[in-house]
Amino acid sequence: MGSKLARLSTTLALVLAMLGGQAAAQNAANGAAPAPGGSTRTDSNTMAYHGGPIMVGTEDVYIIWYGCWAQPGCGGADAQYNDQTTVNIMTDFSSRVGGSPYFQINAMYPNDYGQTPSGGLLFGGEIFDRYSRGSTLTEADLARIVADTIVSSLLPQDPTGVYVVVTSSDVTLEDGATKFCLTCCNFHGSGMALGTPFRYAFVGNPARCPGGCASQFDGVASPNANFAADAMVSWPVHALSGTVTNATGHGWYDRYGLENAEKCEGTYGTTQVVTNPDGQPAESNITLYGTHYLLQQNWVNSKKGHCAMNSSQ
Repeated sequence: MGSKLARLSTTLALVLAMLGGQAAAQNAANGAAPAPGGSTRTDSNTMAYHGGPIMVGTEDVYIIWYGCWAQPGCGGADAQYNDQTTVNIMTDFSSRVGGSPYFQINAMYPNDYGQTPSGGLLFGGEIFDRYSRGSTLTEADLARIVADTIVSSLLPQDPTGVYVVVTSSDVTLEDGATKFCLTCCNFHGSGMALGTPFRYAFVGNPARCPGGCASQFDGVASPNANFAADAMVSWPVHALSGTVTNATGHGWYDRYGLENAEKCEGTYGTTQVVTNPDGQPAESNITLYGTHYLLQQNWVNSKKGHCAMNSSQ
């Protein structure tokens, strides 16, 4: 399975830097031109701090389920991947990953004052938004969705929060060079509500493009017997890692514009075979509170930087 894991995706960070768009970073799906050998382009071990904000301490994560979720027929032919089980897998993961050795890798990225993210995350809550901005979104739409949620007091205004907009499989995002499934599976950005800035992340449902945003499960079983949810959990934590270490696009990134998680995109390290709920063998590389997941690695910011699942590997 290793060759399938290695060909997941490349990145458009350089393109976005030139465009100067709202999103701080994006990750390209297989629809984009792959880097040589099918892996993300990166230099060996260099990450640099560029003086901009990081998110210090422990962050709160909120999920906005956008589109049609957890109801009969949501997503049409892909209804089974917009169901309550998919929602539960994502919500449970968001409640478990904070404080794990995996997410604590982000505590290795200090600002000029020596402050760092704590490596912790707290799940702050979730709401459902049924197509308030239609089924084809732009980056500006995503910021408005979050702002409307805050202004309406559906979720709190939280300066230490990250609002993750998760779209059902019948929703897409198109904005210039940014196209879900073709150039990105997720990204993070910022907006303003009630005069206060906020951070958000976008994650699309991989059921819309399994070959682009869930290719690690091409022809094989996934750890929780739901390939869309199992692929999806790898993308928000990817975006959250970039958000806390590079909140506005001027924090930590390498010479190519790649953030920590982007340097390890499409890599999974050492995996082990587990039995999923359907009794099938599936590969996993992390277990949180008894539940198995397959996550993309993060960049360990040390003298000999490398991709890993925790800082001691």
